[in-house]
Amino acid sequence: MAALKIKQIKVGPLGVFAYIVACSETKKGIIIDPGGEANQLVELIRSERFEITYILNTHGHADHVMANQKLKNLLPNKQHVAVGMHSEDKRLFIDQQMPKRSANQSKRLESPVVDRLLHHGDVLNVGRMRINVIHTPGHTPGSVCFHTEKNLFTGDTLFVGAVGRTDIPGGSLDTLLASLQNRIMPLPPDTIIWPGHDYGDRPATTLGREMRENPYITDFILS
Repeated sequence: MAALKIKQIKVGPLGVFAYIVACSETKKGIIIDPGGEANQLVELIRSERFEITYILNTHGHADHVMANQKLKNLLPNKQHVAVGMHSEDKRLFIDQQMPKRSANQSKRLESPVVDRLLHHGDVLNVGRMRINVIHTPGHTPGSVCFHTEKNLFTGDTLFVGAVGRTDIPGGSLDTLLASLQNRIMPLPPDTIIWPGHDYGDRPATTLGREMRENPYITDFILS
């Protein structure tokens, strides 16, 4: 089991939680959802002496990807850094050139480069970490969660006490509930949930707490 260092940083105009997750032993790591503040993220990476190998997006909305390219360009080993996104969100938000706006239509975005297409069941080996890609469509068709060492980075699939919006292009509440039931709820209850926004009463939670208190689970799935 790898010992991890996890840095949770609120970035961008919509207060997205970006995450730097690194193997304590090797210092190799990833960045999840760099939604802004690329310079700040790079300074933190340098101060911790991390070596980033992946920039990973939980989904393709602008507020979660808008610093992808700038961040990659600022990293000293940029030629060895791959930007990863699920194939469905690349198709929807980049290939089909859907207007690059976040859920509240706040800001346009140039299409980010995607170097690696992600699929359900993929495993990314970074240092001693094994990062499992879990496809959790519903907020968007290509939404994913990243699971490693009892930590689940959920983007806008699951928040503290809520879930992501589904009244937007590509969204579906029924699909999101199925993702929660079939892909997330089978994980151990002590799994730490690291959400994509600070919308609850705390910045992180556990799956067990959400199964007891999140109305989208208690009222829609467990009732």
